[in-house]
Amino acid sequence: MSDANKPTGAVEPDAGTTGAGTAGGPAAATGAAGSAGAGAPSGATTANDPAGAPDPAGSAPGRRVRVVLVDDHRMFRTGVQAEIGQTERTGVEVVGEAADVDQAVTVITATRPEVVLLDVHLPGGGGVEVLRRCSPLMADAEQPVRFLALSVSDAAEDVIGVIRGGARGYVTKTITGTDLVDSIFRVQDGDAVFSPRLAGFVLDAFASTDAPPVDEDMDRLTQREREVLRLIARGYAYKEIAKQLFISVKTVESHVSAVLRKLQLSNRHELTRWATARRLV
Repeated sequence: MSDANKPTGAVEPDAGTTGAGTAGGPAAATGAAGSAGAGAPSGATTANDPAGAPDPAGSAPGRRVRVVLVDDHRMFRTGVQAEIGQTERTGVEVVGEAADVDQAVTVITATRPEVVLLDVHLPGGGGVEVLRRCSPLMADAEQPVRFLALSVSDAAEDVIGVIRGGARGYVTKTITGTDLVDSIFRVQDGDAVFSPRLAGFVLDAFASTDAPPVDEDMDRLTQREREVLRLIARGYAYKEIAKQLFISVKTVESHVSAVLRKLQLSNRHELTRWATARRLV
């Protein structure tokens, strides 16, 4: 499914984005791949967007970038499209949209955009699964597809997960339209772009010599199972989880059973201790 309490309109204001490194319209389905490795981003600079700023510098006259929007909220996609998709003004051409993992892979493969705006929480396995299935497209040396995560979540595990999966950056949905367009062009050029408050721990996670290894137990869980796990560990009842994630109570129960089985735990109390030990609460 998707992030809880996602905005459903145009992109809201943000403090800016952080970029680093060098390189380099609304349809129903499209895609291709870019070389965005899971290695550490190299350096960082901050670009703040003044209120009422003109069109982004990245969208120089005549410059174009083809983009696919992947988000399971149609109203949010419509808002982003309205905000950035005026090609003559922004240089951004939205060539496809998708609402889940399977649609995303189909659309991205068909249209081979330069940049994909990717939500982290999606039906079918989440943004990490899209990245995994599109890895050959990202590795294409001549026509790489690059991914920029656009999510309401600022959880460290979400950010690190998609960066390890190959995304070139991660910005939150509070970003301004101007900064989002600028971020898209930076990613097209091969830069690594992050919302300012996320950049620090991303750099620490990849640069630190004592960074924790990949958690194999967590990797066994799907994105939806991780969401349910966190809410269970926080003490939410099944009905509350179902309401927050827009799924049925029966589906919540199925996810909990799957998590317990995969982690070889017996009950929700053990699950809570397990999650607390990993600071997931």
